[in-house]
Amino acid sequence: MTSTTPPVGAGPLQRREARLAWGLLSPTLISVALVVILPLLAIFWISVKPVELADLRAPAPVVRDALRGSGDDLRLEYRLRNSSQEQEVRNVVLTATLPDGVLPAGDLPDACTLEADRLTCRFDLFEPGHRDRLALPVTLDGTSADAAKDALRAAPATATGESDNVLTDTTFTLDNFRKVFDGGEFWSVLWVTLFYTVFGTIGALLFGMFAALLLNKSFRGQGVLRGLYLFPYVAPVIAVAFTWVTLFDPFSGSINALLLQMGATEASINFFGEKPLALIMVTVFEIWRYFPLSFLFILARMQSIDTDMYEAADMDGASPFQQFWYLSLPQLLGILSVLFLLRFIWTFNKFDDIFLLTGGNAGTRTLTVNVYEQAFALSNIGAGAAVAVVIFACLILFAVLFFRFLSREEGL
Repeated sequence: MTSTTPPVGAGPLQRREARLAWGLLSPTLISVALVVILPLLAIFWISVKPVELADLRAPAPVVRDALRGSGDDLRLEYRLRNSSQEQEVRNVVLTATLPDGVLPAGDLPDACTLEADRLTCRFDLFEPGHRDRLALPVTLDGTSADAAKDALRAAPATATGESDNVLTDTTFTLDNFRKVFDGGEFWSVLWVTLFYTVFGTIGALLFGMFAALLLNKSFRGQGVLRGLYLFPYVAPVIAVAFTWVTLFDPFSGSINALLLQMGATEASINFFGEKPLALIMVTVFEIWRYFPLSFLFILARMQSIDTDMYEAADMDGASPFQQFWYLSLPQLLGILSVLFLLRFIWTFNKFDDIFLLTGGNAGTRTLTVNVYEQAFALSNIGAGAAVAVVIFACLILFAVLFFRFLSREEGL
């Protein structure tokens, strides 16, 4: 006699537990969607739109009102303009309320009507860059000019209109990506990014491992030294970047003064202003600033390794290098793989360090700096978003290759 068992999770209790689990996870999933997925989708959308910095604000009519003149020449002036130099605004409506004690004293402009104290002006079309001025003669009855001006500031005129928004219309283009890939600039920027990322990541891991090996033994002052090792990572980036720029300044920096006095160089060295030295320096700064993170993780993993096998290896005559290579390193490969993945992604996306040190000059222009320059320096938001999409694609490719090849041996 054979018996069949229901599949795992098919019972009513398992289904209720699954629903409860999804219910508990739903706030987290919604938060991730709002914080991560929606901005990511927005970047993809903008990357295929002909959007410049000025297009982030939809074209609209702008109005300014003021009480001008005096005596018989007293008038309310309304200055209107189209906020866009490239797109038209349709069905413009100006609405204003006359302050108490301000009465019309002449003919209204052709496009305007007045009901009680409510002034309404309608226009069919404002061409790109259109400007207009309306003047309404008025008199003052029981109020002063200052009081009328205060009333205008308290209740200013408003203008509304209809226009096409390049962010929401159906106009799409691949010109942003053509600008990214045209010429040899992109490939040089990509090479700089890869150099900075690969050597910065590997250097941070190696120096972190070296520091962990040094502090894996118990000795007096160990806690203080560990705290000092964390200083580059916890210090504000703007402070340490300014310190490095000051120390390596070619005119007043201490490093150049020391090299000149020692006779190591005949002239001052512009560490952050010459190719390829500037790229090497920002990479060294990356290693120095972020090796403490690797140091913490590697040290924690080292201290969790059973010491019995080290004692056995020592009794068998294994040298310290052999103990590290055959005992410690295999135990550290898992955490090293995770650290390499995280540091690679973070370094590839790094912007503030390079921007503070060199501003992307002297051959240190990475993809993230290119995003800033395209989006804000050149006011081309679409091209900046296209570069951001390229960065996203590069990181996705790296993650796929990492989990496909590198992490297989580590069981990740």
